[in-house]
Amino acid sequence: MKKVRIVPMAAEHLNEVAALELACFSRPWSRQMLAEELDNQCAAFLVALEPETDKVIGYAGLLVAADEGYITNVAVDPSRRRQGVAAQLLQVFDNFAKGNRLAFLTLEVRPSNAAAIALYRGFGFREAGRRRNYYDLPKEDALILTKYYTEEAQA
Repeated sequence: MKKVRIVPMAAEHLNEVAALELACFSRPWSRQMLAEELDNQCAAFLVALEPETDKVIGYAGLLVAADEGYITNVAVDPSRRRQGVAAQLLQVFDNFAKGNRLAFLTLEVRPSNAAAIALYRGFGFREAGRRRNYYDLPKEDALILTKYYTEEAQA
């Protein structure tokens, strides 16, 4: 696993993050949507930078409400996948959840995205439900994966 530099997303990263969205998702967030997250007090967006060039090669977003964490986005440059970039981003969120005593982290993922599901399961996420026809282009359900940090949250 090649170590990347992970920093909070800032305005200077928006063009590269928006380009990643276009490369990775059939319904990408716009640059404007991403920019709005910079001012969202409940959001934490991180970018993974190539250490030699400071090029954005991945990013992830987290929304926190009370003691609940919602991972909204995880994207890695297609040429850099399977190199541990997403795992390094998720590790930051996992550490944050533990350190801030969140009850859980949760996310949605396409059932066809086997690589992402394997990564999330490796972090202790388990299937908590399914949203029917959540995605389009192509139409697909969403698996809801959740990692619980407290026994009360699992009840």
